[in-house]
Amino acid sequence: MRAFWTIVHRWLGLSIALFLIVAGLTGAVISWDHELDEWLNADIMHTPGRGPLQHPNTLAAAVEAADPRVMVSYMTLGLEEGHAASFLVRAKIDPATGRPYRLDYNTVFVDPVSAQITGHRDSKSVALSRRNLMPWLRHLHESLHIPPFAGSDRWGYWLMGGVALMWFLDSFVAMYLTWPSRLRRRMSSAESNRVQLRSRAVSWLARWKPAWLVRWRAGGYKVNFDLHRAGGLWAWGVILIVAFTSFSLNLYREVFYPVMSTISTTTPGPYETLRPAPYGTYLEPKLSFAQAIEIAAAEGKRLGFEHPPGGIWYGGDFPFYNVSFFDPENELGAMGMGLSNIYVSAEDGRILGMHRPWHGTAADVFVQLQLPLHSGRILGLPGRILMSLMGLVVVMLAVTGIVIWERKRRGRQARRMSWKPVLERS
Repeated sequence: MRAFWTIVHRWLGLSIALFLIVAGLTGAVISWDHELDEWLNADIMHTPGRGPLQHPNTLAAAVEAADPRVMVSYMTLGLEEGHAASFLVRAKIDPATGRPYRLDYNTVFVDPVSAQITGHRDSKSVALSRRNLMPWLRHLHESLHIPPFAGSDRWGYWLMGGVALMWFLDSFVAMYLTWPSRLRRRMSSAESNRVQLRSRAVSWLARWKPAWLVRWRAGGYKVNFDLHRAGGLWAWGVILIVAFTSFSLNLYREVFYPVMSTISTTTPGPYETLRPAPYGTYLEPKLSFAQAIEIAAAEGKRLGFEHPPGGIWYGGDFPFYNVSFFDPENELGAMGMGLSNIYVSAEDGRILGMHRPWHGTAADVFVQLQLPLHSGRILGLPGRILMSLMGLVVVMLAVTGIVIWERKRRGRQARRMSWKPVLERS
């Protein structure tokens, strides 16, 4: 049985190793995406204007007036003096061609005091530059920049979600393979004597102890092997969390939420109950941004939300506005789950649902926890540091696993070559 699971671990690990290296390296960096983005793009994100803040609708109008080819799809509502307000835009339809205009940007940064545009960027561009480095790394981490085809833009997410599921299952196989083999067989039989059970457990743990250690003076290959085995053991619990949440976030709509709804009680919102429009199409809203904000603000006040609306999004793939409520100075409060959302129908202004951190059924809270757990933000700064280190640990485990496989492959080839003359003589 051990030989079978060794083969399973070997080929599962090799199948996902390169993906894990990419995910680990990018994950170690994007734990600090906001800070790094502001440092890299301080020239457009830090604004000189001082004084009364403009109304968000005025800033959105300035964005659309500056380029008649675009319409706003996301508005920053929680404005701060000295910090640029960001607006996501999409291309309008060119009357001459009947197709969307071609744009070289999808984000506009605006001084909230003067309404002057400070810069642009294309956060979905596959061309790497200082301006879009952090969005570029995030898209690489989540979907490998795999482009849309066959009517869907989800292929990259499906791939990385499948990799995460394989990694999660393989982690249990890896743990099993570290157990002492002889005592594993003995412990499988029932023991009636409690003293004998305790004695065998102590002996089993003593034999398992070397698996947790690294023989730093034992030579290159043994150190590599120990780093792979001991590193995986020490980080095993965190690896399970990262692997599972990677799967749940990437395959949320396709697998995770439907399964959760089957085994427990969830409170579905419009993202879960409505189907998106076909890829590439746009659902024209009947309500304006201003009307949706007014409706959501009144509902948030009725529900006792602590903060006013901080942002509003209309993507055109679902027929509703997503209005977010948060503190602009601490967007990820509430232990990393700081965003509350109210969903307003773009057809008739009805409230279609809401998302509120730490509210709902136990299953709802478990669903909400996926991103805070994956990013480490549930633990604040220590959690983000931990996830950066875990990114490097994942890279180390993947690289050492490849080295172990390559070393054993060479050994098998050498043995076959040594037997070849003997077989030829016989």
